[in-house]
Amino acid sequence: MNEKYKSGFAALIGRPNVGKSTLMNSLIGQKIAITSKKPQTTRNRIQTVYTSEEGQIVFVDTPGIHKAKNKLGDYMVNIAERSLKEVDVILWLVEPTDYIGAGEQHILEQLKKVKTPVILVMNKIDTVKREQLLGFIDAYRKEMDFAEIVPVSALKEDNTETLIQQIMKYLPYGPAFYDEDTITDQPMRQIVAELIREKVLRSIDEEIPHGVAVTIESMKYGKKIVDIDATIICERDSHKGIIIGKGGAMLKKIGSMARPEIEDLLEMHVNLQLWVKVKKDWRDSDFLIKNFGYDPKETE
Repeated sequence: MNEKYKSGFAALIGRPNVGKSTLMNSLIGQKIAITSKKPQTTRNRIQTVYTSEEGQIVFVDTPGIHKAKNKLGDYMVNIAERSLKEVDVILWLVEPTDYIGAGEQHILEQLKKVKTPVILVMNKIDTVKREQLLGFIDAYRKEMDFAEIVPVSALKEDNTETLIQQIMKYLPYGPAFYDEDTITDQPMRQIVAELIREKVLRSIDEEIPHGVAVTIESMKYGKKIVDIDATIICERDSHKGIIIGKGGAMLKKIGSMARPEIEDLLEMHVNLQLWVKVKKDWRDSDFLIKNFGYDPKETE
């Protein structure tokens, strides 16, 4: 191993919907984390791995830091806040504005409690004029002494290489944690479930909030095809009707959107069967939260 090789952990934090998952997918060069216009789509700490000749960055994409409303919310917040103390560098994603609202102030309070270096990443710079950026950056600079400030566009992959270089500066020297061809520590079933959940969130209107989980009942590998049975869990009978749609149209749409991405991921043809079940108030049940892949013990 090269003595100049670096390896370490970088936490991606920020208010819900600032583009954390989009940025991580962009940096890794492959879709691992789901993206949606609805906030709080990331529920687990998803670790993805960036490897180059210079070093290895293990990205921890945390759920958005926010005020919790139920047990699932508590779980998401605890994981996010614990991550800040366990990594080598923190990437705080914000949107390009000089208005620092209550959500950002809450995150600032958390960041000031830790000694970990914080890189401010101002995302979505493709949505504003360049001359506006300096004022936005200045507003944040007055709030805290950041290790670095890097403006990027995760969507357009603008300035992401610079961000990688800045992260590497704060990582310790040492061998890689993962093989160079590893891109995530997530089990394949988990990624497939998340891809299906993303399509549900993208297809359904605001009537169904975050009370949706997806479980993979079975994944059977044949020589040329993978048979996948998946269940979409919702909290109300009315939600079940919306997800299935008239004559099963919505469920068919969700399946047809998810299948090509799962095929790309598995590099095989996929036969996807989707089912819908109602589990009332599952987000307030420790047992059900764990059953759907979110381990409450991780928050202890």
